[in-house]
Amino acid sequence: MTLVAEPPPPSKQTPSSPAPTPNSTKAPGPLSRLLHWRPTKKFGIEVGKWLVVYAASLVIFGAFVSVRHVHPWTMYHAMWSSTFTRYGMGQVLIKAGPFVLAALAVAVPARAGIINIGGEGQLVIGATAAGGVGLALQNHATGVPAMVLMALAAAAAGAAWAGLAAVLKLAGNVSEAISTLLLNYIGVDVLAYLVYGPWKDKSGNGQPASKPMARADFLPTVHVLKSHAGILIAVVAALVVGWALTRTRWGFSLRAVGGNPEAARRAGLAVAALMLSAMLVGGALAGLGGMVQYAGIEGQLRPGLAAGYGYTGFLASWVGRHHAGKVTLAALLLSTIAVAGDSLSLSSHLPGGAVNVLMALVLLAVLAKRTRTAAA
Repeated sequence: MTLVAEPPPPSKQTPSSPAPTPNSTKAPGPLSRLLHWRPTKKFGIEVGKWLVVYAASLVIFGAFVSVRHVHPWTMYHAMWSSTFTRYGMGQVLIKAGPFVLAALAVAVPARAGIINIGGEGQLVIGATAAGGVGLALQNHATGVPAMVLMALAAAAAGAAWAGLAAVLKLAGNVSEAISTLLLNYIGVDVLAYLVYGPWKDKSGNGQPASKPMARADFLPTVHVLKSHAGILIAVVAALVVGWALTRTRWGFSLRAVGGNPEAARRAGLAVAALMLSAMLVGGALAGLGGMVQYAGIEGQLRPGLAAGYGYTGFLASWVGRHHAGKVTLAALLLSTIAVAGDSLSLSSHLPGGAVNVLMALVLLAVLAKRTRTAAA
């Protein structure tokens, strides 16, 4: 007789959970996170620390002006009353346009581990290229077509100027910090040569300046903001840069190169091409900032067209830790300080450069706070 094993009784199976759908695992978007955000105790402590940092800067600057027999409270009151008006805030936005673009010109290469101190020269060369296009066009093209051509020329010139430093670094291992800094002085000399020589306005009053551009070629005015469209260009550029650095493969690759170039090379990334592209993008942004200054305010080339703007942008990028959003806010803060500083020579009889002391104190306070945070 053959024995046949009976099959085991069916086990009770629990219904399996449905497979996750793409929508169920999708991370919440930035708008959703913003709507559901609530302040936490940690956030309040962090804000309090930053307020203490900036307050300390104001106290030290107050002690500095006291040496020149200026009452700090009177000085700060004059700075506040002259800046936080509708006209004053318009001036802040006017200055913020080139500041933001110059700061982004530092932030993008910094993601690849490159120190770009050449925003000043790239901005001046961009303004020079925009002015050259404006002089070449004259009455052949005006309005929006002229603005677009000037913007393209400025971005291309700024990118080419930054590309020189990138090539020196990649081909000759020349420090980009030194080469970009030296190129600043060369860019200023190029502008000076042109406005003292071939581009000098023969019908002017003898001052070294180019022929004024047509009024129709100026950037349009945004009456609500009491500013021109340069601030809108800067904000759009910041949004695009922020998206490119955080949402694209190119931005991820830049961060990998900036973190460890040798590891990125072994992973198959084109390190040299990525560094070059970062410098070209940074230079293009600074060149665009030069066009904003030229077509938004100046209307003609002259020495000292945007003196100090590139260095202020460098400062803003380090204050904002090279993040597009934070860099934009830092540039707005520094432009506010710059506009407030314009009143120092009028109300407090202080040198115009005194505001640079306040900017330096802000940077030192921020860096000191970060050093303490890193040590903790």
